[in-house]
Amino acid sequence: MDTADEAIRFGQDGVCNHCHEYDKKVRQRVLGGEAGRMRLAEIVAQIKADGAGKPYDCIIGVSGGVDSTFVAWQVKELGLRPLAVHLDNGWNSEIAVSNISAALQKLEIDLYTHVIDWEEFKDIQRAFLLASTPDAEIPSDHAIFAILYRTATRHGLRHVITGLNVRTESHVPLGWSQGHWDWGYVRAVHRQFGSGRIKTFPHFTFRECSTACRYTHQTTNLLDYIDYSKKDALVFLQEKLGWRDYGGKHFENIYTRWFQGCYLPRKFGFDKRKSHLSSLICSGEITRAEALEKLKSPAYLPDIQEQDCEYVAKKLSFSPAEFAAIMKARPRRFEEFPSYQRMRSSWWYPWLLRANRVWKFIFHRQPPPGAHAA
Repeated sequence: MDTADEAIRFGQDGVCNHCHEYDKKVRQRVLGGEAGRMRLAEIVAQIKADGAGKPYDCIIGVSGGVDSTFVAWQVKELGLRPLAVHLDNGWNSEIAVSNISAALQKLEIDLYTHVIDWEEFKDIQRAFLLASTPDAEIPSDHAIFAILYRTATRHGLRHVITGLNVRTESHVPLGWSQGHWDWGYVRAVHRQFGSGRIKTFPHFTFRECSTACRYTHQTTNLLDYIDYSKKDALVFLQEKLGWRDYGGKHFENIYTRWFQGCYLPRKFGFDKRKSHLSSLICSGEITRAEALEKLKSPAYLPDIQEQDCEYVAKKLSFSPAEFAAIMKARPRRFEEFPSYQRMRSSWWYPWLLRANRVWKFIFHRQPPPGAHAA
């Protein structure tokens, strides 16, 4: 990590705040070895109990990537009965489709694919590029998690299992991307730069955004409870499930490949490989020297980047001149737009939290924090 993150802070020892925060997250959220196995066994027992008598007992998200595919294998090894959920946002690569199909067939896991309304989603993606923020992947991320929780609710399931994990996804500067749960932000950008109405786009309500669905669903980041190594997972998945490598973190999606490997570096000077590789350095999977060597090469081949630029512009109906103007436009920030985050800083927000605690007590029969059970 370097000063491409404007908020980075280095101590006298030359270690930045991201690494200190990584160590803190590992202490608080990661359980390896026997402690992790014991805690995971408790979670699995609860999932099985809550899902008794139902066709499925949990929801997992699948993208065709390493983390989500490894989670799919792991939940089957744990004896769970998952329903896999995938969001087709119109940008899947052939490798992603192939990886999902091959893995789930071998694991005998049912798949639900939500195909997003393309014209509506296209309008939202166009709006984010026109807004000139570095958060142009937020709409996809928001919809993915909204679909996970919506599908869980439809099937009467409480448990959602994800491939998110501290070891490989911790060095994330807020200045590079934020607002993933914030429908207020997505809606504000679209209202200012979009042209149509949003009718079907999966999204979170203000209460769901504020509580991260904690009152209605239990989210388990499974990889934080095992001794997870991405390098070992890559080899394992290729041998056991016929999984194919796609060349970079999240590059199984064409738009994400262009966004991370081309758009962010060219327009904002943000190379997300610095974030991804820094987490792998802290987890002990690679050395800093190895990471710096990787950064000497472009994220992916320049000729493929040019092809992606043409493809993205055409698919989103931008003329060459419009697309060039987007790449040159003044960068803007998350804070420049209305958002639920801004609402949470309002005077009335603490009153809303109290109302949520009462809601939780009434509908889940759980005492609010600080109360004594009868």
